[in-house]
Amino acid sequence: MSGLEVFKHADSWASLATLTGLEVVLGIDNIVFLTLTTNKLPPKQQPAARSLGLALALFMRLGLLFGLTWVMSLTSDLFSLFGHAFSTRDLILLGGGLFLIAKSTHEMFERLEVEGGKDGKPVKHISFAFAVAQIVLLDIVFSLDSVITAVGMAQHLSIMATAVVIAVFVMLLFAGAIGRFVNRHPSMRILALSFLLLIGVLLVAEGMRQHINKGYVYFAMAFSLGVELINMKLRVRQQAPVSLHNPYEDRAQ
Repeated sequence: MSGLEVFKHADSWASLATLTGLEVVLGIDNIVFLTLTTNKLPPKQQPAARSLGLALALFMRLGLLFGLTWVMSLTSDLFSLFGHAFSTRDLILLGGGLFLIAKSTHEMFERLEVEGGKDGKPVKHISFAFAVAQIVLLDIVFSLDSVITAVGMAQHLSIMATAVVIAVFVMLLFAGAIGRFVNRHPSMRILALSFLLLIGVLLVAEGMRQHINKGYVYFAMAFSLGVELINMKLRVRQQAPVSLHNPYEDRAQ
């Protein structure tokens, strides 16, 4: 059956809709990391970094899909340590998870405790290339997880590729608005960092082959977000909001 003939069947469209929705949900991880990373760039460079990051994510996902044989070989055991087997996929997930845990912890400390650079001078923005490099490294982890999920849910490459393309375009459509919303509300920044920490722990668990149902994790994230949105509505307007330190932005003199 050719790629286009697959879409003549109703069950194929149902599979596409389900997989696209799942890919969008999985893309939340990517958007959170993308928002927090591009926030360290000058405002004029942030849209370009978001677009480039999501474009790279799309190409990596499609590349992995068309290299399915190689992707599935990543699940083969490489070595055993203390009676626990590790594959290439396990090592990638472990590395990505530890990186997210370290980065989110450092960001929380920086936002809450650090007032600025030495002598009261604001810290310079990170370079565009460094921001993109971080995005690419985490895209590899998220893309691998996303593609393996797609392979497990759909049988046809055309359906998987279409779902991935649609999901990335949906992320591209909303990434800017989400970024601006998070930047306007300090509590949302901390909540986003908490999500990133939770995702890091989830990746480490997956790397150790301790499966955790992601539905529970995403439900917890959605519940926390809902509670904070209610708090924002009920918060006393006369009370000055908490101001987080941002060493990557020039402070008012």
